[in-house]
Amino acid sequence: MTVSSGPASSSRPEPVELSVVIPAHNSARVIESTVDAFVDYLSGKTAEIIVVENGSTDSTADICARLAADWAHPTVALSVLTSAKGMGNALRLGVEQSRGDSILLTADDLPFGFDDLNAAAQWTSEAGSTPLVAIGSKAHPESAVQRGVLRAVMTFGFTSLRRIVLGTRTKDPQGTFIVDGTLLRAVAPRLIEPGFLFTTELDYAVELAGVRPVELPVRLSESHRSEPSRVAFGDVVKMARGLLSLRGRRHELRAAAQAGRHAVDA
Repeated sequence: MTVSSGPASSSRPEPVELSVVIPAHNSARVIESTVDAFVDYLSGKTAEIIVVENGSTDSTADICARLAADWAHPTVALSVLTSAKGMGNALRLGVEQSRGDSILLTADDLPFGFDDLNAAAQWTSEAGSTPLVAIGSKAHPESAVQRGVLRAVMTFGFTSLRRIVLGTRTKDPQGTFIVDGTLLRAVAPRLIEPGFLFTTELDYAVELAGVRPVELPVRLSESHRSEPSRVAFGDVVKMARGLLSLRGRRHELRAAAQAGRHAVDA
């Protein structure tokens, strides 16, 4: 299912400043408030919100369809897509359908509010340039993140394993990503991870091509702190196995990211 609402489009839609890609799986409780929050934040900008429902068993799909049917914002478009279950499947489809100069990959419950976008804008202002890849990073020393013991142990274990297997330098590849649109649309079709490992795969690809993501400080929202982790021990085991698979595809991933860098420079 694809439902689009917003400014009129042609066979080659006009680009927008920002595409916001939101995977939605059993998100009935939060998705409407998250979309509303983005509409308020993006007021005055040309932007699009892409919600990708993936395998929900609650009323997420119905809520998204209603939002699209009732959409009337003059500068922020809304697209509702459907993918196979999995965060990676949803993010990849959203990226492929995007048209933003920059793309934000975020979560359905807006874990950092808009700290990531605000910090990226501040970094750009101070540096005088826009990073190709920026991450709202829970591991940044200035981030305000309170983790339970179980989540901290799982995070430490996976971080250590990732550094050993992949040798990546990014501290938190599981954060929100703000990526140059041309680069990400070039890389995304070569990313195959269906679940939580998708952003680690993306980070690995760009690091192999010589792009060091800029990690930005964020504050975990009060509502998100009380939420249990959606990553189970079984997911960690799968991701650990997936790291070995990623390392085996390093030449393919490097080539995809290098092609994306060339497209940005063209």
